[in-house]
Amino acid sequence: MSLYTDYLAEIETRKTQGLNPKPIDDGALTQELVDQIKDQGNAYRADSLNFFIYNTLPGTTSAAGVKAAFLKEIVLGVAKVEEISVEFAFELLSHMKGGPSIEVLLDLALGDDAAIAAQAADVLKTQVFLYDADTDRLKAAYEAGSAVAKGILESYAKAEFYTKLPELEEEIEVVTYIAGEGDISTDLLSPGNQAHSRSDRELHGKCMISEAAQQEIEALKLKHPGARIMLIAEKGTMGVGSSRMSGVNNVALWTGKKASPYVPFVNIAPVVAGTNGISPIFQTTVGVTGGIGLDLKNWVKKTDEDGKVILNNDGNPVLEQKFSVETGTVMKINSKTKKLLNADGSEELADIASAFTPQKTEFMVAGGSYAIVFGKKLQTFAAETLGVEMPRVFAPSKEISNEGQGLTAVEKIFNRNAVGTTPGATLHAGSDVRVKVNIVGSQDTTGLMTSQELEAMAATVISPVVDGAYQSGCHTASVWDKKAQANIPKLMKFMNNFGLITARDPEGSYHSMTDVIHKVLNDITVDDWDVIIGGDSHTRMSKGVAFGADSGTVALALATGEATMPIPESVKVTFKGTMADHMDFRDVVHATQLQMLDQHGDNVFQGRVIEVHIGTLLADQAFTFTDWTAEMKAKASICISNDETLIGSLELAKSRIAIMIEKGMDNEGKVLQGLIDKADARIAEIRSGDKPALTADDNAKYFAEVVVDLDKIVEPMIADPDVNNADVSKRYTHDTIRPVSYYGGDKKVDLGFVGSCMVHKGDMKIVAQMLKNLEADQGKVEFKAPLVVAAPTYNIIDELKEEGDWDILQRYSGFEFDDLFPKSQARTEYENILYLERPGCNLCMGNQEKAAKGDTVLATSTRLFQGRVVEDTAEKKGESLLASTPVVVLSAILGRTPTVAEYTKAVDGIDLTKFAPPLQVPSTTKSAHF
Repeated sequence: MSLYTDYLAEIETRKTQGLNPKPIDDGALTQELVDQIKDQGNAYRADSLNFFIYNTLPGTTSAAGVKAAFLKEIVLGVAKVEEISVEFAFELLSHMKGGPSIEVLLDLALGDDAAIAAQAADVLKTQVFLYDADTDRLKAAYEAGSAVAKGILESYAKAEFYTKLPELEEEIEVVTYIAGEGDISTDLLSPGNQAHSRSDRELHGKCMISEAAQQEIEALKLKHPGARIMLIAEKGTMGVGSSRMSGVNNVALWTGKKASPYVPFVNIAPVVAGTNGISPIFQTTVGVTGGIGLDLKNWVKKTDEDGKVILNNDGNPVLEQKFSVETGTVMKINSKTKKLLNADGSEELADIASAFTPQKTEFMVAGGSYAIVFGKKLQTFAAETLGVEMPRVFAPSKEISNEGQGLTAVEKIFNRNAVGTTPGATLHAGSDVRVKVNIVGSQDTTGLMTSQELEAMAATVISPVVDGAYQSGCHTASVWDKKAQANIPKLMKFMNNFGLITARDPEGSYHSMTDVIHKVLNDITVDDWDVIIGGDSHTRMSKGVAFGADSGTVALALATGEATMPIPESVKVTFKGTMADHMDFRDVVHATQLQMLDQHGDNVFQGRVIEVHIGTLLADQAFTFTDWTAEMKAKASICISNDETLIGSLELAKSRIAIMIEKGMDNEGKVLQGLIDKADARIAEIRSGDKPALTADDNAKYFAEVVVDLDKIVEPMIADPDVNNADVSKRYTHDTIRPVSYYGGDKKVDLGFVGSCMVHKGDMKIVAQMLKNLEADQGKVEFKAPLVVAAPTYNIIDELKEEGDWDILQRYSGFEFDDLFPKSQARTEYENILYLERPGCNLCMGNQEKAAKGDTVLATSTRLFQGRVVEDTAEKKGESLLASTPVVVLSAILGRTPTVAEYTKAVDGIDLTKFAPPLQVPSTTKSAHF
């Protein structure tokens, strides 16, 4: 059978799912379409023509290459197609964004036919996705005296690709749709368990919120044809948890505008809102699509006559409504006055200036942030080539420099890595900065989208600015099912060819290196002054400053080696007191959140960088803190380490990178070896005193300061989703931190999970040590609930085997992963045994493995969102409580939460992850972490 008849068969299958034909990215199939279009008598000619025009993906896909070549034939008269005139061929080329289409347009513009050259030049003047090979051709032609090339460059220097776009409409009518009360995680918009379908936009769109919600949105669109749907988080923040480009894509698919009539299922410009605004990480993603994100502030804290906040019986502020956003409410956004108005425009409801900054408005006009980023680079190139002064077209980057004020750690990193700022300027928080990116991470459930974004922006190779980039396999490591087998080899091959280090063999074999992406990025970050961008909200390194990002921002960082963002404000976190011997550092992490809320009332971490003065913890252990900052709603975190600790962390990173090289993971560019060399250079700087470990200036300005009192942490702490709170906005927030005694030793636990990026080698050793202790005390250990253990990396397992800890884990396990015969189906039932699972995300991700519906799960992981680790039943809500490794292990053995006495006895003599404030290393500790 031909590829075309296979495609027709696939179309019939998709019809049964209520889906349209899948967009075409394959060049061989597109060539069959072309052949059938050329054959006037072909039975499939009409459909082939339709697929060619409306259903072929642009950018650098192989399909785009074939399409561009055929359109060139039509323009030159080599091929004649009645339905595609020369003018229409140029229009189709103009919607193909870059790559092959730019190459064809340059061929035509620089060719001998003056009329064709003029038409091609007019189209080129609207394009922005040009790379070095393209601009080099233009420059060479200009220097050779080409008038056409000069005209194109003059247009670029004036940024006519932007200035000739239609202005943003002044008045935008919206109709509200409340997607939920309380914080809305991006999992509601794009569930993790549907990650396999993210690159199939129409299919993935069917998972947004619910089918009922989709029908309600469609009904609102019919009732209000002139309005745009505004998706709202009532009494909460929209888009917490992760950037989730697929979530924005889904919202745009149901409520946005079509990007191009010739590109299927790519919509832009969604409108989203929240009582407490948009999560910073999600706001960036909204900007990628030129969308609008509003901070409604429609509920405010009620105050008494003295201006004091009134509290309810639970000690929480009483809220009162300023205006209603009930589903179906019509409102108007005025983009000029930057106000949200009622339906007839007579009443101002909210100031929305923060949504219409000059930069965000440019994204809206251009249809997304990519066009602005590439447009600025193109304008600079053209002006430099012509030797003219570049006219100011784009809004100048805001530069804030406060004389006499020192720099926080993040301000120092941004100043060092800033691109295109005023020479000699020292920039403080609030400044808009283009910043060089050193390390980039792409994970496997968003990677296919990242590869699509790279193709769409016509990128073919990683930027030489990037020191190293890694494509993980951890989010799909649990189950090697048909979906993973179809997606992962394809992803790995693309990313390996692009220049990334890949976690699985690009030829499709099931490579043994599926280590958790954050752990790998933490190892390959070898400079405390680095900037890291990763396709996951938990991209929070304990060296440098790392930002979780959507798949598009990751693609942009890979293609350009840059990211653009304001320098964030910082909150300084320091510690005092002494950590009790029976406490684990995870309890310090949870207590930090609890004590912060006690000290400040509101979450001062939200949207800011947490500068944690960790001092004496190596990167592996410090990562437990930085990883959790995503759940604190922080934008990022920075560890302030002492010199010797940082050197120890860099030496550890070097050893891990060396193992990756031994396993054959380095590429032709010797990226991994380059990272070892960079680490050696940084260690030499520290030891010589030329450049000590990163610290903030003494006179730096912070938004707030939090002092964590270790003496107050006297029992294990648990993050509780509080699923039955009468106030739905208080559920699943990570802000409910409770001592283990709250549960009275009788809360039933159905399953325990030790794993995810929150654990390190010490946690695996704690599991083994607890089993040894309990075995010695009781003769044997019996589990009253299943215990799932997933080490984050293979290196850890290798070390545990060498040190003897793996033996006891094996002895108690009823299941141990086998790389030669990986699981092909997700587990649906659990026995009361220990499961040794493959390194990777496992239950924390929730896209492959899950607990049984309605279970109460106690886990070391990060996510307690509804439906993530465990789904609800009609009778009982699923609960995912988060705690330290020893609490989880003991709870699985007991089948319930322990009492403080039971816990203290169980951990006696065990080497827990200890911590002391800088310069206060405990003299009696057995921990190897010092």
